[in-house]
Amino acid sequence: MEQSTISDGSDDEFPPEKRLEAPNYRLIKAGIATIPDMETLQECVAYENAHQNRTQILRRLKWKAEELREDEE
Repeated sequence: MEQSTISDGSDDEFPPEKRLEAPNYRLIKAGIATIPDMETLQECVAYENAHQNRTQILRRLKWKAEELREDEE
């Protein structure tokens, strides 16, 4: 089987549940830090709202959104 090198913007190998359901907080922070784009970030926010709704994680996701917006400018 041949793997495509074209990305559609989603990171199927590292979906929101893997980023946000890590066994410890440091791994969750790392998962958030490696979010590459707003689409992935929105998926993570939706996942967190639907499953855990942890204020601290949502705050980190907000900070990541601000960082991504600054990088776009």
